[in-house]
Amino acid sequence: MEKNQILYLSQNDVINAGLPLPNIVDALKDALKQKRQGHVEMPPKANIHIGTNNSFLNAMPAHLPEQKAAGMKWVGGVPENPKRGLPYISGLIILNDTEFLQPIAMMYCTWITATRTAAASALSATYLARPESSTLGVLGCGVQGRSHVAALTQLFPVKKIKAYDVDPLAVKKFTKDIQAQFDCETEPANTPYEAVDACDIVVTAGPISQKPHATIQEGWMARGSFASMVDYDSYWHAAALAQADKFCTDDTQQIRHYQTIGYFQNIPEIHANLCELVTGTKPGRETEEEITMAANLGMALEDIAVAKLIFERTKATDIGTWLDL
Repeated sequence: MEKNQILYLSQNDVINAGLPLPNIVDALKDALKQKRQGHVEMPPKANIHIGTNNSFLNAMPAHLPEQKAAGMKWVGGVPENPKRGLPYISGLIILNDTEFLQPIAMMYCTWITATRTAAASALSATYLARPESSTLGVLGCGVQGRSHVAALTQLFPVKKIKAYDVDPLAVKKFTKDIQAQFDCETEPANTPYEAVDACDIVVTAGPISQKPHATIQEGWMARGSFASMVDYDSYWHAAALAQADKFCTDDTQQIRHYQTIGYFQNIPEIHANLCELVTGTKPGRETEEEITMAANLGMALEDIAVAKLIFERTKATDIGTWLDL
């Protein structure tokens, strides 16, 4: 690395860094503890919405002093992109040196977004799901559905996965790929109900919609189950949400902001945020029968913490391309 150079990491470069999931979970826990202590600077996401099909662009800055990490993710989502052969979520993360504030790295963010989101769900599940959870329902067979299988199967004894998507071909490919990669029985679900019924953990990972299509109804979730709402509340009927004994989020301030712009209009009272669960300030699951839910919107501190780890793993290797500023 020379002065006035920046390391560019493509999607393949980021993947080839080989950052293990346990390292990501540990980094998130450390960052959340620092946030709880007031040591993290992270303004709310700045959003712009383009068109009328729930497309969005988010600017997500954060500074983690203890990791000497600062930067911003500029990320967008277009629900129709997969039909065009493009990822639903795409964007860049820019890291800055924390002494001179020069940009030092720029990396494609799709893998990071998918993996840190799944890691945050899995981390929430360690506090909110039953440890013996063995049946996983996935609604949405895209990138997030796959990353959540990868994360949750590492932390829970998952034996069976039920998968649903509005696109039957996506379900077919998902079940074939997951069956080949993981030691789990994988079953296609013909209806959303089949993907939720009798599952210990449910992940809804469809496109984010400001107005929920409210597919999941009251009574579908089994007693003692946990749900991770990756698509915000898009999949959830208000009556189904009302059945949660504990409803949690990653950042209370952020979800309150999203309520002011039209999202999360029918969620229950928030029991705890992820910082409070990690630090033990609020309890997680307390009984076998509780239905618990987590709506993690994603925080910039997660992206910057993971991006810094990837930068440190790659800066002295032949991974990536150094560019002049």
